[in-house]
Amino acid sequence: MTKFSEYKDVWVYTEQRGGKLMNVALELLGEGRRLSREISGDAKVCAVLVGHETDHLAEELTAYGADRIYQIDDPLLAHYTTDGYAKVITQAIEERKPEIVLFGATHIGRDLAPRIAARLDTGLTADCTRLDIDTGDYMDYLEKNTTASLAGLSAGDGDKGLKQTRPAFGGNLMATIVTPRTRPQMATVRPGVMEKLEKDLSLKSEVVRIQPQLSKADIKVEILDVVKEAKELVSLTDAKIICSGGRGLGDASGFELIEAFAKKVGGVVGASRAAVDSGWIDQSHQVGQTGTTVKPNIYFACGISGAIQHLAGMQTSDIIVAINKDPEAPMMQLADYAVCGDLKKVIPEIIEAWDQA
Repeated sequence: MTKFSEYKDVWVYTEQRGGKLMNVALELLGEGRRLSREISGDAKVCAVLVGHETDHLAEELTAYGADRIYQIDDPLLAHYTTDGYAKVITQAIEERKPEIVLFGATHIGRDLAPRIAARLDTGLTADCTRLDIDTGDYMDYLEKNTTASLAGLSAGDGDKGLKQTRPAFGGNLMATIVTPRTRPQMATVRPGVMEKLEKDLSLKSEVVRIQPQLSKADIKVEILDVVKEAKELVSLTDAKIICSGGRGLGDASGFELIEAFAKKVGGVVGASRAAVDSGWIDQSHQVGQTGTTVKPNIYFACGISGAIQHLAGMQTSDIIVAINKDPEAPMMQLADYAVCGDLKKVIPEIIEAWDQA
């Protein structure tokens, strides 16, 4: 039987690629710090740093809130492999027993987290958009509303329950999921939905170096070369201003106007799923539940009616400006500023006004 009292702290897998931390890792450190303080006064948020020759990243992790850094370093971990990373992180979790383990819902996080959860025989909630600590009553609720008895769990076991919220049924409702019988509690979290802490160079952390038990035979895939495709990168997650186009553009040529708009205001080009499915623009530009979740300072929604899947991916933007002919469109109702009119006339006027500002 799992003894929950043995588990403590919040771990964050701080994904790095080529010696550079992913932005979602820093977002999750901030969220992990908040959760750890809600669990108990002595709980810590711990960064799990896996790779080779990653000493230079410790200062950045500390400045963004890590109380402790578990550094797992080995030449065999220089490049990500599912087998290698899953084995060493599983070993560390089994030995040190964290209460909660968080991963970014990146390509690597979505590959790695379920492999580790399966090895640990615990639950995993994918693509979370919100996390909360339940301070006492969800175990009582489960006992009364499930057929399986939870009597085997000792009193107080539910005090550290993690409530993991994610979109369900195509984004039509939000489901809150708990892990009442096993530890650690694990979740992947969408990039762009959590707040990074302000960088604070005065913060201190403890670095714990872990020597992994790993051999070349443990890794079934051999990486012969890493080839980076030479193309323009679309960094929707980090963008401060996003200019998105939807079906209201009429055809692919409408994105020429959106690109000119984005260039003028210093933003990047986004798109709705309808525009992507129509073949008007590459999928890397897609914003929404099935694309990228974003949280820019300004989000311009041009010709986007506002399907719930799209709204779920951008509704936390600081300022939303909608341009649409239909005043009753969901996006127009959500927007901070709604402009009812022909976008092909409105956008050039905004560009001209931007020049004069």
